[in-house]
Amino acid sequence: MRTKRVLRAAVAFLFAFGVLAADLTPLRLPPQTASAVTQADIDKLKKESNALSSKKSEVNKQLSALKKDKANTLKRKALLDQQIDLISEEIANTEQQIAQYEALIEQTEQELSETQAQEADQYELFCKRVRAMEERGTVSYWSVLFQSSSFEELLGAMDFISEVMEADQRVIDDLRVLQAQIAEKQQTLETSLAEQQSAKEALAVKNNELRDQRTEATGLIKEMEENEADYKDVLAEIEAEEEKTQKEIVRLSKELAAQQGNTTVTYGGYIWPVTTSKRVTSPFGKRNTGIKGASTNHRGIDIGGVYYSSTVYAAKAGTVIISSSNSVRGQYIVISHGSGNTTTYQHLSKRSVSVGAVVKQGQAIGVTGSSGVGSGPHLHFEITENGQLVNPLKYLTDYVKAWN
Repeated sequence: MRTKRVLRAAVAFLFAFGVLAADLTPLRLPPQTASAVTQADIDKLKKESNALSSKKSEVNKQLSALKKDKANTLKRKALLDQQIDLISEEIANTEQQIAQYEALIEQTEQELSETQAQEADQYELFCKRVRAMEERGTVSYWSVLFQSSSFEELLGAMDFISEVMEADQRVIDDLRVLQAQIAEKQQTLETSLAEQQSAKEALAVKNNELRDQRTEATGLIKEMEENEADYKDVLAEIEAEEEKTQKEIVRLSKELAAQQGNTTVTYGGYIWPVTTSKRVTSPFGKRNTGIKGASTNHRGIDIGGVYYSSTVYAAKAGTVIISSSNSVRGQYIVISHGSGNTTTYQHLSKRSVSVGAVVKQGQAIGVTGSSGVGSGPHLHFEITENGQLVNPLKYLTDYVKAWN
């Protein structure tokens, strides 16, 4: 009799445990895969943005300390150019933040959807188990225990029940984990959406700030151009700086040619340095103002019809001998094409080549702008042959005349 009761209890346990094994397999939570974009990536961009903001504040202090007199015109323009560069970097940084938030939001939405689907599946398994036990008339834990005829059998039954209950508990724990993950991802999603919106609002502010800084910078040069008699000392300073730089350009070109063992003088073979416009707004040659000490010689041509985003290309293959900036030429690049043969690209907003780089004809080297002594976005383009400045329109004959 006792043996039958033991067997009956064992069968009941096996049946109950079999139902669990069939219907209540604990959820195997998938490992968390590394996201393509993480909050840490965005935090790094924010740190870089804070550093740019600090630099901008320092330049602001320098501008505030600089007296607004005519003698400081070039210094003020140089500082405004620095501000413009820093704001442009801030804008690029913020745009990158927005793009990364977009990717993070998309990832989080996908993960949230997958986790919610897992939760629904696991909950359905739990419900199926309950329904199956009801339909099959599965004995309860207590009824199995009551069938034990001795303390020894009771202990054995409790061990079996413990295993069954652990399986139940694992399912419940897995459901709780999934629910916690869902709550966490929902919070992450809400935070990312809010911070992305803040970044978009900050971007609008920075774009307005950039516009205002450019207006102030170009206004400074226009004021000088329209009142040349009041700025003769500044104009003389510009002329002296350009002459000094031109001598350095020729020296570097001849020095490079000697190092390369090829001092042959080369001529011609140029293409347009921009593809977005052939409008020449100021030609090569003398530009007499009638002011003593203020006569200027336009050493190249100004190509208008560009904005702050037109790509600048190497007009001829060669080696970069200067990639720098100063208060007159702004950001500029000089390429040597042989002994005394160079092309110069001035007033850029961005340079993408360094000294020593060997460039092909038509290779992108920078972006147009209005840095230095520039009253609006354009490209100042110069050609030197045999150490002498020549008129670029001698070669770029299909130009559109846009000067008076």
